[in-house]
Amino acid sequence: MEPYLPSASGSITKLASFTILLVFILSCFAFTSTEAYDPLDPNGNITIKWDVMSWTPDGYVAVVTMYNFQKFRRIKAPGWTLGWRWAQKEVIWSMMGSQTTEQGDCSKFKGNIPHCCKKDPTVVDLLPGTPYNQQIANCCKGGVLSSWGQDPSTAVASFQVSVGAAGTTNKTVRVPKNFTLKAPGSKYTCGPAKIVKPTKFISADKRRVTQALMTWNVTCKYS
Repeated sequence: MEPYLPSASGSITKLASFTILLVFILSCFAFTSTEAYDPLDPNGNITIKWDVMSWTPDGYVAVVTMYNFQKFRRIKAPGWTLGWRWAQKEVIWSMMGSQTTEQGDCSKFKGNIPHCCKKDPTVVDLLPGTPYNQQIANCCKGGVLSSWGQDPSTAVASFQVSVGAAGTTNKTVRVPKNFTLKAPGSKYTCGPAKIVKPTKFISADKRRVTQALMTWNVTCKYS
């Protein structure tokens, strides 16, 4: 009686099935990895620059600018959402080019009511068509941002904020904490605010240079 030998075709079929299964599993991992990391832009980030432009009796006025330094990843409608937590008991008296989603409890104020009294405000861009007296440069695009690699001129967003119950000098101002940045279909992780050299501004005729009173940066990376 001859010993049983498995057919070559049966072994090949099993090997082919195993190979297909292995490829499928690997492709699933590859897809997940692509969603969480962009190998074509490993150093891309969104930088938020906070420039204190003037002091007020109880705080300061600042211009906050967001730069999408990513090569390909843009922010689509309904746009970005930026949040932070105040270091002390700051309030937002007024804003231009953006607004907070909630006012919070401002019941302790009488007469002039702040725009926002929340400890952790959430800010969104204003929509196109906003009245000019509520706009500043690079605002009011509904939170939509191009990527730096596609169009640097539309990869910038800005708004102005008047902060009260805050420090009124470089030594008494406390930078906000726990910055968060959200965008449709994307998640970002933001580092701590870091005080840097004050931003310098060149006049239109390039004959005069002014600078911010204080500047800090926050870097947010796609995660």
